[in-house]
Amino acid sequence: MSSHSHHPHDHAVRHDHGSCVKEALARADAICTERGVRLTAQRARVLELVWSSHKPRGAYAILEDLSADGKRVAPLTVYRALDFLLEQGLIHRIESQNAFVGCPDPGTAHTGQFLVCSCCGNATELTDRSIAAAIADSAAAQGFTVQRQTVEVTGICPDCRDH
Repeated sequence: MSSHSHHPHDHAVRHDHGSCVKEALARADAICTERGVRLTAQRARVLELVWSSHKPRGAYAILEDLSADGKRVAPLTVYRALDFLLEQGLIHRIESQNAFVGCPDPGTAHTGQFLVCSCCGNATELTDRSIAAAIADSAAAQGFTVQRQTVEVTGICPDCRDH
């Protein structure tokens, strides 16, 4: 289990983002190997670009970065890579921004709960089973079966609040 499992990134404490990205790629490679699916070089590069920031990244920003690499890539290629990464639980989609963030705990099935800073745009993933259970229980009381949960809470992160 990674050190990120139940602890959101604390950006106030010296955060080594390069090591964060390397860890994410190593975990993704191990998970894909274990599942017998291919993390191609293209998929790995898209994952690396998603992880290049803790701000949600849109498909077109990723496409621009790939073009800056000197490669001509069709938008469909990026969407297919993002779909693969979503299916494998390696990234999450921030619905309100139509953008993607890396998952710090990709080996575990969980719901998406995010704190999104309206100032800097960083998204921090929470993994609070009581929130997921409360939603599922309330939905069940209405006769509704939950298939996927994404909860986004917009506010101000500690870094922005303190500056």
